[in-house]
Amino acid sequence: MDEYKSLLNDRVAVVSAMWANNETGSIFPVVEMAELASAKGIIFHTDAVQAVGKIPIDLKNTKIDMLSLSGHKLHAPKGIGLLYLRRGCRFRPLLRGGHQERGRRAGTENSASIVGLGMACELALNKMEIENTEVKRLRDKQEAGILSQITHCFPTGDVTNRLPNTSNIAFEYIEGEAILLLLNKLGIAASSGLACTSGSLEPSHVMRAMGIPYTAAHGTIRFSLSVCNTEAEVDRVIAAVPPIVAQLRKLSPYWSDKGPAANPEAAFAPIYA
Repeated sequence: MDEYKSLLNDRVAVVSAMWANNETGSIFPVVEMAELASAKGIIFHTDAVQAVGKIPIDLKNTKIDMLSLSGHKLHAPKGIGLLYLRRGCRFRPLLRGGHQERGRRAGTENSASIVGLGMACELALNKMEIENTEVKRLRDKQEAGILSQITHCFPTGDVTNRLPNTSNIAFEYIEGEAILLLLNKLGIAASSGLACTSGSLEPSHVMRAMGIPYTAAHGTIRFSLSVCNTEAEVDRVIAAVPPIVAQLRKLSPYWSDKGPAANPEAAFAPIYA
Protein backbone atom coordinates (compact mmCIF):
# COMPACT_ATOMS: atom_id res chain seq x y z
CA MET A 1 0.00 0.00 0.00
CA ASP A 2 2.90 2.37 0.64
CA GLU A 3 4.08 1.86 -2.93
CA TYR A 4 0.53 2.35 -4.22
CA LYS A 5 0.17 5.62 -2.33
CA SER A 6 3.45 6.87 -3.76
CA LEU A 7 2.14 6.36 -7.31
CA LEU A 8 -0.98 8.50 -6.89
CA ASN A 9 -0.29 11.92 -8.41
CA ASP A 10 -1.79 14.40 -10.88
CA ARG A 11 -0.38 12.41 -13.83
CA VAL A 12 -2.63 9.41 -13.05
CA ALA A 13 -6.02 9.33 -14.80
CA VAL A 14 -7.32 5.88 -13.86
CA VAL A 15 -6.44 3.23 -11.29
CA SER A 16 -7.42 -0.36 -12.12
CA ALA A 17 -6.93 -3.17 -9.61
CA MET A 18 -8.34 -6.64 -9.17
CA TRP A 19 -10.53 -7.20 -6.10
CA ALA A 20 -9.20 -10.74 -5.64
CA ASN A 21 -6.39 -12.55 -7.42
CA ASN A 22 -7.51 -15.18 -9.91
CA GLU A 23 -4.73 -17.64 -9.03
CA THR A 24 -4.36 -17.45 -5.26
CA GLY A 25 -7.71 -15.96 -4.24
CA SER A 26 -5.92 -13.30 -2.18
CA ILE A 27 -8.25 -10.36 -1.48
CA PHE A 28 -6.90 -6.85 -1.98
CA PRO A 29 -7.96 -3.67 -0.09
CA VAL A 30 -9.74 -2.11 -3.08
CA VAL A 31 -12.18 -0.13 -0.91
CA GLU A 32 -9.28 1.66 0.78
CA MET A 33 -7.46 1.99 -2.56
CA ALA A 34 -10.54 3.62 -4.10
CA GLU A 35 -10.76 6.09 -1.21
CA LEU A 36 -7.14 7.12 -1.75
CA ALA A 37 -7.65 7.49 -5.50
CA SER A 38 -10.82 9.53 -5.06
CA ALA A 39 -9.04 11.91 -2.71
CA LYS A 40 -6.64 12.65 -5.59
CA GLY A 41 -9.46 13.05 -8.13
CA ILE A 42 -8.55 9.77 -9.88
CA ILE A 43 -11.13 7.40 -11.39
CA PHE A 44 -11.00 3.93 -9.80
CA HIS A 45 -11.88 0.69 -11.61
CA THR A 46 -11.81 -2.78 -10.10
CA ASP A 47 -11.78 -6.14 -11.84
CA ALA A 48 -14.12 -8.04 -9.53
CA VAL A 49 -14.49 -11.12 -11.72
CA GLN A 50 -13.26 -13.47 -9.00
CA ALA A 51 -14.87 -11.70 -6.05
CA VAL A 52 -18.48 -11.16 -7.14
CA GLY A 53 -20.71 -13.85 -5.71
CA LYS A 54 -18.03 -15.03 -3.28
CA ILE A 55 -17.79 -12.16 -0.79
CA PRO A 56 -20.21 -9.34 0.12
CA ILE A 57 -19.82 -6.21 -2.01
CA ASP A 58 -21.67 -2.95 -1.30
CA LEU A 59 -20.68 -0.41 -3.94
CA LYS A 60 -22.86 2.37 -2.53
CA ASN A 61 -20.55 2.66 0.46
CA THR A 62 -17.34 2.83 -1.59
CA LYS A 63 -15.60 5.29 -3.89
CA ILE A 64 -15.36 2.72 -6.68
CA ASP A 65 -16.31 4.31 -10.01
CA MET A 66 -16.27 1.25 -12.26
CA LEU A 67 -16.49 -2.49 -11.64
CA SER A 68 -16.35 -5.32 -14.16
CA LEU A 69 -17.47 -8.91 -13.72
CA SER A 70 -17.78 -12.05 -15.85
CA GLY A 71 -20.86 -14.23 -15.65
CA HIS A 72 -19.29 -17.67 -15.94
CA LYS A 73 -17.50 -17.19 -12.61
CA LEU A 74 -20.83 -17.39 -10.78
CA HIS A 75 -22.58 -20.01 -12.92
CA ALA A 76 -24.10 -17.63 -15.48
CA PRO A 77 -23.72 -18.45 -19.20
CA LYS A 78 -20.25 -18.01 -20.67
CA GLY A 79 -19.76 -14.93 -22.82
CA ILE A 80 -21.78 -12.45 -20.74
CA GLY A 81 -20.15 -9.73 -18.65
CA LEU A 82 -21.09 -6.52 -16.92
CA LEU A 83 -19.56 -3.10 -16.36
CA TYR A 84 -20.86 -1.09 -13.42
CA LEU A 85 -20.55 2.68 -13.78
CA ARG A 86 -21.11 5.08 -10.92
CA ARG A 87 -23.63 7.74 -11.89
CA GLY A 88 -21.79 10.70 -13.40
CA CYS A 89 -18.62 8.73 -14.15
CA ARG A 90 -17.09 9.87 -17.45
CA PHE A 91 -17.04 7.04 -19.92
CA ARG A 92 -15.97 6.71 -23.55
CA PRO A 93 -17.34 3.59 -25.32
CA LEU A 94 -15.02 1.11 -27.00
CA LEU A 95 -17.63 0.01 -29.56
CA ARG A 96 -19.50 2.81 -31.27
CA GLY A 97 -22.64 2.58 -33.37
CA GLY A 98 -26.27 2.42 -32.31
CA HIS A 99 -27.89 3.79 -29.19
CA GLN A 100 -28.12 0.50 -27.30
CA GLU A 101 -27.04 0.56 -23.66
CA ARG A 102 -27.53 4.36 -23.59
CA GLY A 103 -24.81 4.79 -26.20
CA ARG A 104 -22.22 3.01 -24.07
CA ARG A 105 -21.89 -0.10 -26.22
CA ALA A 106 -23.16 -0.65 -29.75
CA GLY A 107 -24.66 -3.95 -30.88
CA THR A 108 -27.72 -6.06 -30.14
CA GLU A 109 -27.89 -7.19 -26.52
CA ASN A 110 -27.63 -10.90 -25.70
CA SER A 111 -30.94 -10.90 -23.83
CA ALA A 112 -30.96 -14.58 -22.85
CA SER A 113 -27.49 -14.41 -21.28
CA ILE A 114 -28.33 -11.10 -19.58
CA VAL A 115 -31.32 -12.75 -17.91
CA GLY A 116 -29.09 -15.71 -16.99
CA LEU A 117 -26.54 -13.39 -15.39
CA GLY A 118 -29.25 -11.63 -13.40
CA MET A 119 -30.58 -14.93 -12.08
CA ALA A 120 -27.06 -16.18 -11.30
CA CYS A 121 -26.41 -13.02 -9.26
CA GLU A 122 -29.67 -13.51 -7.37
CA LEU A 123 -28.80 -17.12 -6.57
CA ALA A 124 -25.27 -16.16 -5.53
CA LEU A 125 -26.65 -13.56 -3.13
CA ASN A 126 -29.00 -16.12 -1.61
CA LYS A 127 -26.14 -18.60 -1.15
CA MET A 128 -23.52 -16.11 0.06
CA GLU A 129 -23.60 -17.48 3.61
CA ILE A 130 -23.11 -21.05 2.35
CA GLU A 131 -20.21 -19.84 0.20
CA ASN A 132 -18.46 -18.37 3.24
CA THR A 133 -19.15 -21.25 5.63
CA GLU A 134 -19.70 -24.65 3.99
CA VAL A 135 -17.66 -24.01 0.82
CA LYS A 136 -14.85 -22.56 2.92
CA ARG A 137 -14.95 -25.62 5.20
CA LEU A 138 -14.70 -27.98 2.22
CA ARG A 139 -11.85 -25.90 0.76
CA ASP A 140 -9.93 -26.04 4.04
CA LYS A 141 -10.60 -29.76 4.45
CA GLN A 142 -9.32 -30.51 0.95
CA GLU A 143 -6.24 -28.34 1.37
CA ALA A 144 -5.36 -29.82 4.77
CA GLY A 145 -5.93 -33.34 3.48
CA ILE A 146 -3.52 -32.83 0.59
CA LEU A 147 -0.84 -31.01 2.60
CA SER A 148 -0.86 -33.64 5.34
CA GLN A 149 0.05 -36.41 2.89
CA ILE A 150 2.60 -34.70 0.62
CA THR A 151 5.96 -33.17 1.53
CA HIS A 152 7.47 -30.17 -0.26
CA CYS A 153 4.19 -28.50 -1.11
CA PHE A 154 2.53 -25.40 0.28
CA PRO A 155 -0.43 -23.05 -0.30
CA THR A 156 0.39 -19.77 -2.04
CA GLY A 157 -0.92 -16.26 -1.50
CA ASP A 158 -2.49 -14.82 1.63
CA VAL A 159 -4.11 -17.88 3.21
CA THR A 160 -5.71 -15.78 5.97
CA ASN A 161 -7.34 -13.30 3.61
CA ARG A 162 -8.59 -15.05 0.48
CA LEU A 163 -11.77 -16.07 -1.30
CA PRO A 164 -13.62 -18.90 0.47
CA ASN A 165 -13.58 -21.17 -2.59
CA THR A 166 -9.98 -20.89 -3.83
CA SER A 167 -6.99 -23.07 -2.95
CA ASN A 168 -3.71 -22.70 -4.83
CA ILE A 169 -1.07 -25.28 -3.91
CA ALA A 170 2.52 -25.37 -5.16
CA PHE A 171 3.93 -28.90 -5.60
CA GLU A 172 7.70 -28.66 -5.84
CA TYR A 173 9.89 -30.43 -8.44
CA ILE A 174 7.08 -31.42 -10.83
CA GLU A 175 5.06 -29.77 -13.61
CA GLY A 176 1.54 -28.56 -12.96
CA GLU A 177 0.38 -29.49 -16.46
CA ALA A 178 1.30 -33.12 -15.82
CA ILE A 179 -0.73 -33.08 -12.62
CA LEU A 180 -3.72 -31.71 -14.52
CA LEU A 181 -3.51 -34.40 -17.20
CA LEU A 182 -3.62 -37.16 -14.60
CA LEU A 183 -6.40 -35.45 -12.63
CA ASN A 184 -8.39 -35.07 -15.83
CA LYS A 185 -8.21 -38.84 -16.40
CA LEU A 186 -9.95 -39.22 -13.05
CA GLY A 187 -12.62 -36.68 -13.95
CA ILE A 188 -11.22 -33.99 -11.64
CA ALA A 189 -11.08 -30.44 -13.03
CA ALA A 190 -8.45 -27.98 -11.78
CA SER A 191 -6.19 -25.36 -13.36
CA SER A 192 -2.50 -24.53 -13.52
CA GLY A 193 -1.41 -20.91 -13.32
CA LEU A 194 -3.49 -18.50 -15.39
CA ALA A 195 -6.13 -20.26 -17.44
CA CYS A 196 -5.90 -17.46 -20.03
CA THR A 197 -2.16 -18.10 -20.56
CA SER A 198 -2.24 -21.90 -20.39
CA GLY A 199 -0.35 -22.15 -23.69
CA SER A 200 2.75 -20.52 -22.23
CA LEU A 201 5.64 -22.57 -20.83
CA GLU A 202 6.73 -19.72 -18.58
CA PRO A 203 5.90 -20.02 -14.87
CA SER A 204 3.11 -17.81 -13.60
CA HIS A 205 4.21 -14.18 -13.27
CA VAL A 206 2.08 -14.01 -10.11
CA MET A 207 4.10 -16.79 -8.48
CA ARG A 208 7.40 -15.24 -9.54
CA ALA A 209 6.34 -11.81 -8.28
CA MET A 210 5.66 -13.38 -4.87
CA GLY A 211 9.14 -14.89 -4.85
CA ILE A 212 7.98 -18.49 -5.30
CA PRO A 213 11.05 -20.46 -6.52
CA TYR A 214 11.02 -21.95 -10.02
CA THR A 215 10.99 -25.43 -8.52
CA ALA A 216 7.53 -24.68 -7.11
CA ALA A 217 6.17 -22.04 -9.52
CA HIS A 218 5.90 -24.64 -12.29
CA GLY A 219 3.90 -26.98 -10.09
CA THR A 220 1.10 -24.73 -8.87
CA ILE A 221 -2.44 -26.04 -9.08
CA ARG A 222 -5.60 -24.05 -8.38
CA PHE A 223 -8.61 -25.87 -6.98
CA SER A 224 -11.83 -23.84 -7.17
CA LEU A 225 -14.87 -25.03 -5.25
CA SER A 226 -18.48 -23.85 -5.34
CA VAL A 227 -21.81 -24.44 -3.63
CA CYS A 228 -22.32 -27.30 -6.10
CA ASN A 229 -19.41 -29.37 -4.74
CA THR A 230 -19.96 -32.19 -2.25
CA GLU A 231 -18.05 -33.77 0.62
CA ALA A 232 -17.61 -36.94 -1.45
CA GLU A 233 -15.96 -34.99 -4.27
CA VAL A 234 -13.53 -33.37 -1.85
CA ASP A 235 -12.67 -36.78 -0.38
CA ARG A 236 -12.00 -38.06 -3.92
CA VAL A 237 -9.56 -35.22 -4.59
CA ILE A 238 -7.76 -35.82 -1.28
CA ALA A 239 -7.32 -39.49 -2.22
CA ALA A 240 -6.31 -38.80 -5.84
CA VAL A 241 -3.63 -36.10 -5.55
CA PRO A 242 -0.93 -37.81 -3.40
CA PRO A 243 -0.44 -40.84 -5.71
CA ILE A 244 -0.27 -38.53 -8.74
CA VAL A 245 2.41 -36.36 -7.13
CA ALA A 246 4.38 -39.45 -6.06
CA GLN A 247 4.17 -40.88 -9.58
CA LEU A 248 5.42 -37.67 -11.20
CA ARG A 249 8.23 -37.15 -8.71
CA LYS A 250 9.61 -40.57 -9.57
CA LEU A 251 10.00 -39.30 -13.12
CA SER A 252 11.43 -35.92 -12.15
CA PRO A 253 15.18 -35.31 -12.61
CA TYR A 254 14.99 -32.95 -9.64
CA TRP A 255 13.78 -35.65 -7.23
CA SER A 256 15.40 -38.77 -5.82
CA ASP A 257 14.27 -41.53 -3.46
CA LYS A 258 15.64 -39.44 -0.61
CA GLY A 259 13.86 -36.23 -1.66
CA PRO A 260 14.92 -33.18 -3.70
CA ALA A 261 18.03 -33.43 -5.87
CA ALA A 262 20.97 -31.21 -4.98
CA ASN A 263 20.18 -27.54 -5.64
CA PRO A 264 17.44 -28.06 -8.26
CA GLU A 265 16.71 -24.32 -8.32
CA ALA A 266 20.04 -23.75 -10.02
CA ALA A 267 19.03 -26.20 -12.74
CA PHE A 268 15.76 -24.39 -13.39
CA ALA A 269 17.04 -20.82 -13.35
CA PRO A 270 19.32 -20.76 -16.44
CA ILE A 271 16.43 -21.93 -18.64
CA TYR A 272 14.41 -18.84 -17.78
CA ALA A 273 17.20 -16.34 -17.18
